[in-house]
Amino acid sequence: MATNFLVHEKIWFDKFKYDDAERKYYEQMNGPVAGSCHQSSGPGASGGPSGDHSELIVRIASLEVENQSLRGVVQDLQQALSKLEARLSLLEKSSPTHRATAPQTQHVSPMRQVEPPTKKAATPAEDDEDDDIDLFGSDNEEEDKEAARLREERLRQYAEKKAKKPALVAKSSILLDVKPWDDETDMAQLEACVRSIQLDGLVWGGSKLVPVGYGIRKLQIQCVVEDDKVGTDLLEEEITKFEEHVQSVDIAAFNKI
Repeated sequence: MATNFLVHEKIWFDKFKYDDAERKYYEQMNGPVAGSCHQSSGPGASGGPSGDHSELIVRIASLEVENQSLRGVVQDLQQALSKLEARLSLLEKSSPTHRATAPQTQHVSPMRQVEPPTKKAATPAEDDEDDDIDLFGSDNEEEDKEAARLREERLRQYAEKKAKKPALVAKSSILLDVKPWDDETDMAQLEACVRSIQLDGLVWGGSKLVPVGYGIRKLQIQCVVEDDKVGTDLLEEEITKFEEHVQSVDIAAFNKI
């Protein structure tokens, strides 16, 4: 019954056989070093002299690799140190203290007096040639007079043209609200009074009656004025003079033209 139980269990009884076969395969492929490694890992492996020798070889090989890497690190450190020393020496040479310790002397040569150039004596022939040249000839004087006359003529024409051009007049469009005292005020008479105001720079436009309330209507009238001649204060003052018909005057709209 125990045998039947072991048959159903998943136990590898022949594992050591497969381990020996694997070790032999690696020994044939990689030599005794690889074989010794697998031999040490297999079941029933013994630590004989051959195994110790192979482990020693492996350790020596690893130490040589580490030694080579350490040599490379040392060489890099030596190169960095030499670069730092060269840079330090260069900084010491270029520092102000080093310059102060070894100032460079400049030899100043004595100044030499420069003699002015000697004026060459003019020969009689050159004097005669200079006399023949007329720098202020009559032709040049005539040309200058003609140019001055043309310039003055053009300036005069420009001034006349500018004087004839009409100047721009600033104008404004004003919408006035003229309110009566009550609903019994004659609005036609009120409008006639307003239009009777005649001023330089004032032009009356259209008008209409606008209901306010309780049967009262106000006069809304348009006018155009020149800003330099007629102002809003002057308009209000002239309209409010008609006290029998006008209660108040308001500016409903004001626009520049």
